[in-house]
Formats: sequence, structure tokens, C-alpha cells
Amino acid sequence: MNKPDTPVVFALSSSREFGIRVSSELGIELSEHEERDFEDGEHKTRPLINVRQRDVFVIQALYSEPSQSVNDKLCQLLFFLGALRDAAAATVTAVVPYLCYARKDRKTKSRDPVITRYVACLFESVGADRIVTMDVHNIAAYQNAFRQPTEHLEAMKLFVDHFQSLAATDRVALVSPDAGGVKRVRAFQAALELCSNRQISMAFMEKQRSQGKVTGESFVGDVNGRTAIILDDLISSGTTLVRAAEACKNNGATRVIAVATHGAFTANAELVLSETVIEQIVVTSTIPPFRLSTDFASNRITILDVAPVFANAIRCLHNGGSITELIRP
Repeated sequence: MNKPDTPVVFALSSSREFGIRVSSELGIELSEHEERDFEDGEHKTRPLINVRQRDVFVIQALYSEPSQSVNDKLCQLLFFLGALRDAAAATVTAVVPYLCYARKDRKTKSRDPVITRYVACLFESVGADRIVTMDVHNIAAYQNAFRQPTEHLEAMKLFVDHFQSLAATDRVALVSPDAGGVKRVRAFQAALELCSNRQISMAFMEKQRSQGKVTGESFVGDVNGRTAIILDDLISSGTTLVRAAEACKNNGATRVIAVATHGAFTANAELVLSETVIEQIVVTSTIPPFRLSTDFASNRITILDVAPVFANAIRCLHNGGSITELIRP
């Protein structure tokens, strides 16, 4: 049986807008499915088309919002993947722009759960062939947790393209808000230096977190007289960014810009970030900024759309192309 030219792509309801942009990039329509909620809080999902011997991709970002918890979304996705496997799909790929529980990837206290591994077991149990996500907190933990193939997309190329003109004209310093993000910042530094043909300095800050409290004040690196660009994988409450931004200013930075792949903006993030020296915050479209006011989002937030990146990844996986070449700056 010859492989169809186009993949089958579904997007569950909370990620439908993102899915529409992905399918538009692919030049296809989203496939139809049913999502039904029952009075007792249970639900079911099923495809409404024949998926037998087709490559099927299901888009669902896993974050909480007022209408659905992250656990509801995870269950819906798992049930739908299982239904596709039962319907004899050739391959079933979960496309998860934001992967839940990726930060709980190791034991930090006695008897701690390693939830990243448990989530991986759930995907395996329903027959998912592959997981595609973007900029997880710890790529090694993500790759080791899953026994099925994983694809790790990066927003780095988008960030390099966005800041290329700034790096070509201004003195720039790239900053990691903690020591764990240094490797990510070094990769950003190398790519930005290559495209701007200018030397870019680097800095990082000490950080420890225990029971929700962040400590550590040491700052290493040169930001004096430079535009400081703080790079992280996730903005949650905003406190980590604010600490790093204040340290940059105290060490002579002329401007501070923050950039992160996932803008969750939980709790009082808008209030925290409103009263800081950060001029602009750049995030991607993996999580819509629904927790922010329209005024704050329009004036302080720049969103880079990653739907084309995911569309190209789906195309590569369906046709046997190279993901590495896709994400390399």
C-alpha cells in the first residue's frame, strides 16, 4: 500500500487555533473529530474519519486554563491517541507544543516523584509512536524518560532571526538567569555572533529554589554598557526574570530584554513584570497569553509564531526529512 502524500492532522479543542495555523502551513485541512463531555466530568474523544494505515499527528499543548486543567487535557490527549491506535493508524504522533510536568524530572527531596517519567509511561501505554515538543526544561531528562522516539524542536532560530538586527548595531550581552541555562545561552551566543559578525558577551546568575523560595545573589559576566538579553525556557511567575533583570541593571546594563520559549505567566506574573526594568518580553506561541491583560500583552509582549516550525516538523516526519536541519540556526 502506497503512503498517502499528506499526513492526517488533528487538533484538540484547546489547541485548535494553533492547529489551524499548522495545517495552513501544511496546505491541508484539520481532520474532524468528536470531543464529548459527560455530566459526571468524564469525557471521550474519537476521530470522525478513517485513519487506517495513515500517519496521524495530534496537536495538544498541555497547560492549564480556566476551562480545562492540565490533567483534563492530558487525559483527553491520551484517550484520543489510544482511539487512533485502536482504529489501526499506521503511526500515531503526539505533537505537544508545551509538555506538562517537564520540570519535575528528578528527585530533589526524599521520596519525590519523577513525574516526567510517569507521563512518558502514560504515552507509551496508549500506543503513541512518537512525541514532538519544543524546548523542554531538561532535554536529557525528556529523552531518557521516553522509551519511544522523541523529537525536540527549538525556538532558537526564531530568536536569532528576531535579535539579529539588534546584535548587529548594539553592544549585547546574553544572560542566563541560573547556572542550569548556561548551555542554552552559549548556543544562542554562538548563533547570534555568527549571523551578526560581532562579539557578544555572556553572563549568568546564581539561583537556588526550595519550597517555592528563590535565593542566590552572585552574578558572573560582563553586561556593563550593553543591552542585556535574558534567555530562559519558561516564564511562570516572573520572579526569576525580575531577579536577573535587577542584577543586570545593578551591573551596568543599559537596557534589559527578556526572551523565553514558553510564556505561562502564572499567578501574579503581570504585576511582577509590570514593576521591573525589563523593557520587552519575547515569547513564542506555544502558550497563548490568556492570563495577561490586553493592554499589557500589546505593549510589553512580542509573540513569535512557532506554528510553521511544527508544520515543517510534521512534514519532515511524514516524508522522512531531517529535523536537525530544520531547527539549526
